[in-house]
Formats: sequence, C-alpha cells, structure tokens
Amino acid sequence: MTTEPHRLSLRIVVPPLGTRAGAECRPVVDGRDVLTDVFDEGPAEDPRYLVGPSAPLHATDVPREVRLAEAGCTEGCCGAVYVTIRREGQHVVWSGWRNPVTEEVDLPEFRFDAGQYEAEIHRATTDRSWEWPARTVARLLEERLREHTDWPAAWDCELDGVSAWPWEPDRITVFLFHPGRSAIREGRPWLQFRMTVAISGDDPADQAERLEARLTAEDPREAAEVCGGSKAFADQLGYPWPDRRRRARTAGDAGEAARRE
Repeated sequence: MTTEPHRLSLRIVVPPLGTRAGAECRPVVDGRDVLTDVFDEGPAEDPRYLVGPSAPLHATDVPREVRLAEAGCTEGCCGAVYVTIRREGQHVVWSGWRNPVTEEVDLPEFRFDAGQYEAEIHRATTDRSWEWPARTVARLLEERLREHTDWPAAWDCELDGVSAWPWEPDRITVFLFHPGRSAIREGRPWLQFRMTVAISGDDPADQAERLEARLTAEDPREAAEVCGGSKAFADQLGYPWPDRRRRARTAGDAGEAARRE
C-alpha cells in the first residue's frame, strides 16, 4: 500500500511589538506544529535563518542537519532540536531527530513530496507580509551592504549582519567584526561593533538606500560601539572597552545576533 506523503507548512510567528521575544519559523506537518510536543525550552529558529537567502531547509542529495529550535538559555544549557534533511528522488525526508541534552526526540520520519516541499520553502522565503517596518529596512539594508564587499574591507572590518527585534520596533542594529570573523578562528585579537539606527515611517526601501549611502561613506567604527570580544583585545586593537553596566545592556542584543550564525 502506498503511503501518502506528508505536507509541510512553515508558520511565521511574530510576538506583539515591544515584547522581549523574537520572530519564529515553526514547521507544521499535516496541520500539527511538530515542535509543540517535544520542546518547550525556547523558540523555533528565526525565519532569517531557516528561510533566508541560504535557506538551510532546502533539500539536496547530501544529508544536512538543521537546527529548528534552541533553548532560550542556549543550546548547551537546555538543549535544541535538530533534524537531518535529505532528498530521495521525488521526496524530501526529515529524520534523525536529535536534542544534544536528551537521549532522543520523540518524532517519526517525515517524507514530503519534493514539489510541494520546495514550493512551501519558496513561499515562506518570498512572503514578507509578516515583517514590521524596521525588519524590512534591516533586510533591505543588509542586502545592499553585502553587495559592497569592498566597503568593510577598506576599514578592516567584516559585516556580521543587520538585525531588528520586536522589543525595539523603531530601531535596527548593524553588527561588524574587526578585523573579521577569521580572527576568532585563528585566535587573533578581534572585536564586535554595533551601530544602532532609528527608523522612521518613510518608505523602507528609501530608508535602506539612504542608510547604505551614509554607512559606506565613512569608517563605520567611528559611529559604532564595541559590544563583543574582550578588554584585552580592545586594549591591543586600540579601542575603549565599554563599562560593565553598558556591557550588560548590549550583551543580550549581541547574543541574539550571534545565535543566528
């Protein structure tokens, strides 16, 4: 007997603006939110990660493990949910469910029709109706800045990303690494900078264009503040290290930016 393939839907959940919570991309299989019964330690991953430009949910012949949710206190503390995704002919298979801090995740293998599956990934990637204005500006600005590969390199920097969160509905934050992310891997001194920009009610595309021109016209570090790295690295690289109270206020936002990587 032939078994009908499962059907995937991706539900974007956005908390009320002003709430200290992030947007989520929740997988729904045959009408059931599959994370609900197996993980209550934290949110599903941000849509930026799951259905953004690189879209790790896309299936290939090479199996890929993808994190679908992470504990609010970090994966190392209270866990996360991973699934392995692979393409098998006309089907996409989800299997190998894993939580690093428990023995198993009580979910079965799901087999989707590849056409329906990829169409849903495309729909979720292109549907931006859930975004609030600052989130749209952040997305458009990051797209524009990533086209200027010579801009951060000229100032010995690397663009980390541009973020917008529901608890800061009228602001976006640009994150940079100096001299670059490779310094972390290589054990060299490095710093993370953040630049917070207010967003108006103007057209998001116009705002992104103006901000791009402004940010690429000068050394971004001059208008940014250190939010990551260490005091020792700051001393070696010649930048002031923020005081402890300031550091505490910025650490949460920097952590949110880092967890999507």
